Amino acid sequence: MADFDLDMFIRKIPDFPKKGILFYDITGILANPKALAYCIDAMAELYQGSDISAVAAIEARGFVFAAPFAVRMNIPLILIRKRGKLPGKVISKKFTLEYTESEIELQPDDVPVGKRVLLFDDLIATGGTLNAAKELIERAGATVPEIFGVIGLPFLHYEELLTDVTIRTLIQYEGE
Repeated sequence: MADFDLDMFIRKIPDFPKKGILFYDITGILANPKALAYCIDAMAELYQGSDISAVAAIEARGFVFAAPFAVRMNIPLILIRKRGKLPGKVISKKFTLEYTESEIELQPDDVPVGKRVLLFDDLIATGGTLNAAKELIERAGATVPEIFGVIGLPFLHYEELLTDVTIRTLIQYEGE
């Protein structure tokens, strides 16, 4: 991929969602078709020819990137949502975030048993949500060899929680 200054499309919002948190807002990427296309193209280039059988995305911003990626790669999209948002049979996982507790769910029938699933979110911070999502996918019978995020915040030490998995991002911030 050609060099692209993705940082210029990422807004940094202090004290959101609570005081002391610096929020990295990707809506600037979504508002710019060239920036969004860059992200999807970069993801497709990274995973072209890989043995990924599906992509699982975390609600809600993850869906925006993962859906066009799934179409481009001709693979299924698995939705990971907040508790109570998916109909039918679901499995769930409670976990702690930086600033709250949460619970996510997925429909296990959507997970390709015995296959490799790429796990995607827009931002990788502490890794709590992604770790819970990884556990759900594995409980449903697939493996998660890799996690991808548009933004990575390695200064929050997500690699300590996300072990035994490759982590890739398009841009990283080494500090606030």
